[in-house]
Amino acid sequence: MANSPQSKKRARQNEARFAVNKARRSRIRTFLRKVEEAIASGDKEAATAALKVAQPELMRGVTKGVYHKNTAARKMSRLSARVKALG
Repeated sequence: MANSPQSKKRARQNEARFAVNKARRSRIRTFLRKVEEAIASGDKEAATAALKVAQPELMRGVTKGVYHKNTAARKMSRLSARVKALG
């Protein structure tokens, strides 16, 4: 348990950051799920459009520190390869 004023403040800040990061991660997953669903339906147009929308969201997650740069790059690479294979 936090005892000093500094550690109490740190605990409050951590809770706030956790909530913000959780919301960001959830938002990004939603965009990625839309791409997955478009791929599953076999609609290349929809998958390409969803991928174009998801890419900046994923990269924003990197900028905000939610995802590591290489993790985001790997996810984008694998998704774009799957969308490309739809043709």
